[in-house]
Amino acid sequence: MAELTNDLNWLAVIVGAVVAFLLGWLWYSPKMFGTKWAEGVGVELDKVDAMPIAAMVTQIVGTVLLSVVIGILHASGSMAMTGLVVLTIIMLLVAAGYFAQKSNYAIATESGFIVVMTAIMIAAQIMF
Repeated sequence: MAELTNDLNWLAVIVGAVVAFLLGWLWYSPKMFGTKWAEGVGVELDKVDAMPIAAMVTQIVGTVLLSVVIGILHASGSMAMTGLVVLTIIMLLVAAGYFAQKSNYAIATESGFIVVMTAIMIAAQIMF
């Protein structure tokens, strides 16, 4: 693992993950796509009594892992692989959405968020 992380820019990884995670709050809020997304996945936002802790922890871990993968690809000069990684994630997400019978809007919202997360993480790698 050390050979993968030797040249990793940890500041960019952390900034990219934090900004992408925070964007998720806005992205899935009623101010952006949250209301129609919730409808498409069968969740009632106004009836959620508590924060879904398992979902939040899993999202944090996944966000950090994606940021690390992008950081490794950037450090190794393999940024072209980012497109393949993101396309793979999106295809698996879309397949899971169809299996769960989510609406096309919900699937597009989730897929779009992955694309925007990735753009934020790439920007962090370039800026830092």
